[in-house]
Amino acid sequence: MSDILFRCSSLGHLMTDPKTRAEGDLSTGARTYLRQLVKEELFGVEFDIGGKEIEKGIRVEEECIALLNTVRGLTLTKNTERRTNGLITGECDLFDARPRRGHDIKAPWSIKTFPGWLVDCVTPLYDWQMRGYMALWDADEWEVNYVLVNTPEDLRRGEPLDMHVVDHIPREHRLTTWLIERDFQKEALIRERVEAARWYYGQLIREFDEGHRMNAVIDVLAREVQPTPSQRPLVQLPSLF
Repeated sequence: MSDILFRCSSLGHLMTDPKTRAEGDLSTGARTYLRQLVKEELFGVEFDIGGKEIEKGIRVEEECIALLNTVRGLTLTKNTERRTNGLITGECDLFDARPRRGHDIKAPWSIKTFPGWLVDCVTPLYDWQMRGYMALWDADEWEVNYVLVNTPEDLRRGEPLDMHVVDHIPREHRLTTWLIERDFQKEALIRERVEAARWYYGQLIREFDEGHRMNAVIDVLAREVQPTPSQRPLVQLPSLF
């Protein structure tokens, strides 16, 4: 599986630093994540199928883009292009070609989860995701924009209304931006980790195949020696009378 492409959104799981030499190029957490990915492929399922928080993000995306454009004086539209560089793949939210700056939209679930300060925005998972986008779009900077808008009524059932209806709050107070600058050394590290992850991914598939091949052989043999109904001896049941 040397040709597997990792999504930008998955990079944060691969980039955690190994804590011991025994871990090698990939941390224990990264290896655990890769085993989950391989299991998804082998069994044809997807574990992270989303929830109401993700559903909100999908449904209010255009509204969030409109609020960002209004507050910042921009005219950005949703990107629909997916790019790859042979190692990673991604489809960013917004890209402004003139200053070579990208924008990612995050729609917090409620006022409680909305980051009001920059210190609440920073997370390694999103940091590495944006660095993947910067590499794919050759961008100098990338913004993570947390945009607070109303939660659709059917999703907020059972939760306090004042946590989810936010139109009364000034728009500029409902946008928090985290700006990330490009770092070529970190991009080089991404390449190293992705190559190590590709090798481990392929190894996992080989190990799974080898580890379960004997089970398949035993199952086939068991079915071959199983007598058919016509071959099974008749058992004389004792009379009840």
